[in-house]
Amino acid sequence: MSSQDVTVVTLLADPDAPTEIAQRMARTLPDRLAERSGGGRRFDVEVVSEPFTAGTEDLSTVTRRIMDRGSEGNGGVVVALTDLPLHSHGRKLVVDLSHEHGWALLSLPALGGLRLQTRARQAVEEAVLSLVGPRVTGAEGPPGSRPPRGPFSGRLAPVRPGRIGEEETADLRYVVSGPRGYLRVLFGMVRANRPWRLVPGLSKALAAALATGAVATVNSTVWTLATSLSTPRLVIAMVGSVALMIGWLIVDANLWHRTGEVSPEARKRAALYNVSTVMTVGIGVVVCYAGLVVVNLVWALFILNDRSFASTTRTPLHAPEYWTLSWFVASVATVGGALGSGLESDEAIRAAAYSKREQERLSMVRDGRGD
Repeated sequence: MSSQDVTVVTLLADPDAPTEIAQRMARTLPDRLAERSGGGRRFDVEVVSEPFTAGTEDLSTVTRRIMDRGSEGNGGVVVALTDLPLHSHGRKLVVDLSHEHGWALLSLPALGGLRLQTRARQAVEEAVLSLVGPRVTGAEGPPGSRPPRGPFSGRLAPVRPGRIGEEETADLRYVVSGPRGYLRVLFGMVRANRPWRLVPGLSKALAAALATGAVATVNSTVWTLATSLSTPRLVIAMVGSVALMIGWLIVDANLWHRTGEVSPEARKRAALYNVSTVMTVGIGVVVCYAGLVVVNLVWALFILNDRSFASTTRTPLHAPEYWTLSWFVASVATVGGALGSGLESDEAIRAAAYSKREQERLSMVRDGRGD
């Protein structure tokens, strides 16, 4: 088989999550592309981890960098993956393709928060097949006449063709719009931030929460309060403590996005970032809260004496009392954890709450180079 039958696909990925996704899909992508393209063509896939979106959210700048990277390559196609939510003409970008120059740009948040690896692989497959399609099948017609299918368009997906400016190099674009599109991008941004990393990232806050819970569990006043509180009051205590923790982390680490622009698009973009911040931190705090409930329950089972508990509260210590006490103590401990989070550096909290690309964007905004 001649070298002309081999198409080289370069996956140009931003560091962190996009690179991990690209490396995983590269293991099976050559065989899947060869099977779907037909014609005896082989594909070689290489992954290049490079911050091609560094310092900018401008779509034209990003595409120019992709073209520059493609011109340095081996004449194949370049598919760029980023966890940056990109915008075009007021819409949220899913994918840009340039059949003339042989590149595609995929914004991972627009794929949503579920089955990201599978959706990203399917999107890359469709992009590559669309870019090499005229050469593989011999189909006539202009580039892009055989538009991508699968994850880009469909009756149930809020994805539709987008407008392209006359000076832009892309010749095919898909965007998401409407409430469902907004939610899709929002969940994708939260998924990119990987909120579960907040748990090990807040070591000092967790240490303060665990210490508070350990002391509160053996406090007779806490026993009396826990047994006297109704379920609605316990729920209020839980919601209040979690909200306090979320608000404290966001304010203390300066995670709230502010924009100096007054345009509606800039305000919508800032709102999207802020909602994703609240959801990211909120998921992390809820996971921490659930962990505190479990730890406090185990500690209570180990340390409490039923006679002492019954003599103080006039209530026998059974399973419901263990659960109620652990639940209430978790709320008290979460407040202690919020105070303990003040011992964490702002950089540590941002590193725990955000992806590397989002940390870079926040730094750019603080330096006055962003919107």
